[in-house]
Amino acid sequence: MLANTAVLTQLPEAEAFSRWLEVDGDWVEEPNVRRGGMSGVKRIYTESGKVLYRKQQDGHIYRSLRHPLGYPTVMREREALLALHQLDVAVPPLVYAACRKTSDGWQALLVTEGLDGYRSLEEHYAEGAESAWGEALHGRIIEEVGRVIGRLNSGRWQHGCIRLKHVFVRVTDGCPEVALLDLEKSRRRFFASQAARHDLQQSRRRLEMSDALWERFLMGYQSSYGASLPRVAKHG
Repeated sequence: MLANTAVLTQLPEAEAFSRWLEVDGDWVEEPNVRRGGMSGVKRIYTESGKVLYRKQQDGHIYRSLRHPLGYPTVMREREALLALHQLDVAVPPLVYAACRKTSDGWQALLVTEGLDGYRSLEEHYAEGAESAWGEALHGRIIEEVGRVIGRLNSGRWQHGCIRLKHVFVRVTDGCPEVALLDLEKSRRRFFASQAARHDLQQSRRRLEMSDALWERFLMGYQSSYGASLPRVAKHG
């Protein structure tokens, strides 16, 4: 079964959830057990041939003051996707998100569009793309990565899990564009500085940047964040 989005997005919530689950797909991210439940991602297709990604979860929850007994992490991701879009941070367009409580616990779905032309930094680096880019373009790409994360943090949003596989890049006519994925650990902080400290520390540790590229990253970050930056250790 292929997805007819025009029909699925108009169905009552209870029926829509079951119908989205019926759409055939292939595992992109094999189901894994964490947070007390299962979570995985399937690639599915619309009747027009468009690629969508369906994250499906059973009993995969987080706890907070608002949800002390637990609530599906994809609903937190839905909130982040909508908020980041308003901050002009590129993220996968949201198609559908919902959850339901069964006798066995929470079930949840999150359906997003693919990011046309984008590939993760992890994929780019695995293929040696930095050599093809050259030093100048590579520097502009990393500066744009910093600018996007700075814009995110200036809105008091923290990504929470910055890794090479979560930062996606597309270069068009020498102009880099950056998008962020995997937002289920994202959250709004009370102060922008809290979000900045956390995400800057993760970026320094995990994005595999030389000192020179880190300076380019900070240049881009500062241009969109605007305020004084917290100190970040090179390791730790």
